[in-house]
Amino acid sequence: MTSPSPAAPAPEAGAGATPDRTDRPDRLARFRPWTRGVLLANVIGQILVIGTGGAVRLTDSGLGCSTWPMCEPGHFTPVFHEASSIHSFVEFGNRTMTGVLSVIGVMVLLLVWTDRRRSESYRALGIVPLAGVLTQAVIGGIVVLLHLHPGWVSLHFGVSVALVWFSAYLLHRHGEGDGPPQRVAGRGVATVGSLLGLLLIPVVTLGVLVTGSGPHSGDDTVGYRLALDPLTMTRAHSESVWLFLVTLVVLLVLLHRAAAGPRVAAARKGAWLLLAVTLAQGLIGYVQYFTGLPELLVGFHLVGAGCLAWATANAVLRLRTRS
Repeated sequence: MTSPSPAAPAPEAGAGATPDRTDRPDRLARFRPWTRGVLLANVIGQILVIGTGGAVRLTDSGLGCSTWPMCEPGHFTPVFHEASSIHSFVEFGNRTMTGVLSVIGVMVLLLVWTDRRRSESYRALGIVPLAGVLTQAVIGGIVVLLHLHPGWVSLHFGVSVALVWFSAYLLHRHGEGDGPPQRVAGRGVATVGSLLGLLLIPVVTLGVLVTGSGPHSGDDTVGYRLALDPLTMTRAHSESVWLFLVTLVVLLVLLHRAAAGPRVAAARKGAWLLLAVTLAQGLIGYVQYFTGLPELLVGFHLVGAGCLAWATANAVLRLRTRS
């Protein structure tokens, strides 16, 4: 996966830095070159955990571990015996991925929050990944304890998508300076870009409602869903995606009419990449709908939602730059 912004070295003490602290010895100086790689790993991990969470739901493994934070009473990990099924191991695999993200979150916190060459607004972003993962762990526990209540399951997924966006934003900010943001093209481009980012909210929200009203609850003994008509939700979700796509096409047209330059060229690439991801996600959505929601395609569509959030952040953030 590529970075949401062209690679750039982290700025030295300057605009937005903390002058009274930059003369202190940096105890993590030798680890600073790792920052971009750790932030990239965080983005990838946030998307992958959507896939492992989808696997839990689509294999009916939502209650594979009967309690939380232990998997079974008195056992942190699944216990293998003759009556064991794959469900407990699928569920525990997703919990393990959450543990990996927790370790990455600690690394992000250390490398970003302690970088006193950078502005406080940038450094504060380093708290988000770890705080988000811990929040997700609590929500996941509530999901298990409430036996896969669809409202909490929907919230669990929505927070994951939000974490992908913020992780992409943090990676992009790492490659920028700390000066005030400046548009790479005209005001019209910036306005359409902001609208595109806002439209991602109803696209994801309606997609969550479609899933919540559908057949995949996460456990074959849990039959209740959100009390919504699946067909109505599907049509509303489809309409929101088409509106998102039309807005993206308008953005591409405006970018290709803008004065050429390296920043505009980067913005065009980001928009074209978003178009490719959107079309692929839309194709999967229509195929799964007309083929009766096969589990594998639904899983791809869930991961695609994470990729769409990343690609949208990538495209929108390329519409501005910081000195």
